[in-house]
Amino acid sequence: MSPSVITVETKENVSQNLIIQRPASGLSLRGRIRVPGDKSISHRSLMLGAIAQGETQIQGLLLGEDPCSTASCFQAMGAEISPLNTELVRVKGIGLGNLQEPVDVLNAGNSGTTIRLMLGLLASHPGRFFTVTGDSSLRSRPMSRVVKPLQQMGAEIWGRKGNSLAPLAIQGQALKPTHYHSPIASAQVKSCILLAGLMTEGQTTVTEPALSRDHSERMLRAFGAKLDIDPETNSVTITGPAQLVGQTVIVPGDISSAAFWLVAGAIVPDSELVIENVGVNPTRTGILEALAMMGADIQLLNEREVAGEPVADLRVRSSRLQSSTIAGDIIPRLIDEIPILAVAAVFAEGTTVIKDAAELRVKESDRIAVMAQQLNKMGAKVTELPDGMEITGGTPLVGTDVDSHTDHRIAMSLAIAALVATNTTTIQRAEAAAISYPDFIPTLQQVCS
Repeated sequence: MSPSVITVETKENVSQNLIIQRPASGLSLRGRIRVPGDKSISHRSLMLGAIAQGETQIQGLLLGEDPCSTASCFQAMGAEISPLNTELVRVKGIGLGNLQEPVDVLNAGNSGTTIRLMLGLLASHPGRFFTVTGDSSLRSRPMSRVVKPLQQMGAEIWGRKGNSLAPLAIQGQALKPTHYHSPIASAQVKSCILLAGLMTEGQTTVTEPALSRDHSERMLRAFGAKLDIDPETNSVTITGPAQLVGQTVIVPGDISSAAFWLVAGAIVPDSELVIENVGVNPTRTGILEALAMMGADIQLLNEREVAGEPVADLRVRSSRLQSSTIAGDIIPRLIDEIPILAVAAVFAEGTTVIKDAAELRVKESDRIAVMAQQLNKMGAKVTELPDGMEITGGTPLVGTDVDSHTDHRIAMSLAIAALVATNTTTIQRAEAAAISYPDFIPTLQQVCS
């Protein structure tokens, strides 16, 4: 494949169009690749390192914009964090309860994880005042899901539209413990409350309707917090006040980023890819189970454990996919991967139904509406459901102009779809991919060459 098949056009020195033209002879994908460090683990290692005693060393940190937002917020509150890189980042912690009142507004950028998890810490620092905002996308995303349980603990938080939208102002308080029954399975909600419980005298418990990702529990335990987990009731209890001690954290590759290559390898004919060093935490492997249900040829190789997290190399070969119904308890374990899963469904025989995923409506974009609109522009048959999509596979895609809506997962999902579309596809505002995957476009060029 010639290098000109994938080109980048920069507009007005900011926005980027990604132009993909599949050659008439077709293409296949080959190679061994590494994806960026896990975003969830990168955020948490920076946060816990900042509030622990002593030094935390982080290897394999994701260099996307979101972890940079987390680092800058905690630097503004007194933590010393060395320049971010993938080799080694040193965080000199200031100790639990010692976050300083920042002189300016904290900016979480585009990162929902940064603002929602951080609120639990800010709300539990008595006598200190914080304000936090984000970009236009983040300022439109719902915050009441974490504000309300924090208010039950005694937090004082103000914001737009009934304290539900950023910018938010927080007057730190000595919080009281709670048992919160979350109406949704959300790692962000759970983590926010657990972080608030770090400085709260007594036991703070979160019970979820289904199991959400457990990176916070694993890392809090590693840093020295006392946690009790009841898998039968999907409950986790933290006992405060805690003492956290700096650790060495090795960040595995992000399975959410690997998902794009898993689907690409499955749908592009005569392809074989190996994605190395991917985190396969059971609370995150819903994408592997969903693709297995659809008949994808994926193998886990070299399975091992690194710093408390299971890791493997993933080999994917092209295969004929079958439709499936993706719903229920698996959804919290693949919520971020549903946009690229929708692309896989376009190439599966039969009708795939995705439901119980209303959470997608309030991500960086309305991912249900946007994926349906953009894939239908390319000739797919996607019908929106209130909480998901119905996708009839087998219709050939035709290249056209599509738009990422500045959503990183939308941009990358459309790029993978374009690999199997005839003619030329132009993805507008493709620079959004850098939010979680700065090297996505060079890696795409590498596997296609």
